[in-house]
Amino acid sequence: MSRLARCRILKSLATLLLPACALWNAVAAPGLPRAAAAADSAVESPTAWRGRSLRPLALSPVEHRFAQGFPGKIVRLTDGRDMLIWRHITRPTRMLHPAADCYRALGWRIRDEQLEQTENGAGERWRCFTATHTDADTRLRVCERIEDSAGQGFTDASAWYWAAITGQSAGPWQAVTVASPE
Repeated sequence: MSRLARCRILKSLATLLLPACALWNAVAAPGLPRAAAAADSAVESPTAWRGRSLRPLALSPVEHRFAQGFPGKIVRLTDGRDMLIWRHITRPTRMLHPAADCYRALGWRIRDEQLEQTENGAGERWRCFTATHTDADTRLRVCERIEDSAGQGFTDASAWYWAAITGQSAGPWQAVTVASPE
């Protein structure tokens, strides 16, 4: 068979296969992730935090890449003082991990890790720590919490994961990390 004949056959196959693949993509199993993505985009992030209005911030390039594989939605917000990372989580995932791990990986020193109870009357527990950047005098107080659809709270990502995976916690879940200047 000549080279020209092989090129024509390949071109004909591509002409037939590409529309078939596009149709398969539109109709078959990948419809589930698209439906989940549509549901995630319909979920609204918080508009206020402790009585202060929030405005959205762009995700960093690293956060954006991470969010592409995340089962849910990740939004960065600020009230002008505090910065919040809010995550809507649709299924249990190991991609949700302690904020201290992220800060350490980015060059921050972590100290004073402890559980704290809120003073707003709700009695929520948060895992908090102080983060100091190694290149500057920047100090942050960072607190985090995960909450399920029934209002059950978790301060430990691993405890949340195992509760979710064994059916002891129902989603969707919200995880909030708050960084405040000290």
